[in-house]
Amino acid sequence: MNIKSAQFVTAAPGWAQMPEDGTPEVAFLGRSNVGKSSLLNAMLGRKALAHTSGTPGKTQALNYYRINGRHEQQDGALGQGGFFLVDLPGYGYAKVSQKVRAKWQQLIGQYAIGRAETGQLRAIVHLVDGRHPPTKLDTELALLLRESAAPHIVALTKGDKLSGNTRPKAEATARKHFKALGLELPVVTTSAQTKRGIEDLWKWVEPNL
Repeated sequence: MNIKSAQFVTAAPGWAQMPEDGTPEVAFLGRSNVGKSSLLNAMLGRKALAHTSGTPGKTQALNYYRINGRHEQQDGALGQGGFFLVDLPGYGYAKVSQKVRAKWQQLIGQYAIGRAETGQLRAIVHLVDGRHPPTKLDTELALLLRESAAPHIVALTKGDKLSGNTRPKAEATARKHFKALGLELPVVTTSAQTKRGIEDLWKWVEPNL
């Protein structure tokens, strides 16, 4: 993927605030502190476009980044066109109220199903910490996403922490876990630090746009 431009567009706290210009979307979801923002930055070749934080649960809205948009406005801002990468709230963060967590769950489910039905959501990247088998929270999120018509891929993050022997085992464990949930998903090991798997991830995303 040739990234010509990337710009933060909006933070949508709910359905009503989501862009409605028909731009294709690729969603990035995962449990809190899994490394979504770091992976997004690595995919875009940027250091800090997507905000990373040492505080899990920092992302509390759907952050929209327009990629390869057209320069249409006189002030030089990016206009329409291209596609969106959408960074969703970290799933399952414990240090927020149950009410807020329930709201996030509802929003994620509504987004994954509803935006796929409108045709705007073209693909879902489910991030899982590659150092550990999928957790209960990963399972809960997968069950939310299972009802979406958009194609899914699992990106195992922090692959630089895995040895050459453990990477294939981690991928096989993830495939088996999600297959048991009725989801036969491709799995790719990634690293925001070494850029491992970034090209493979783009090769999967591009045909779905």
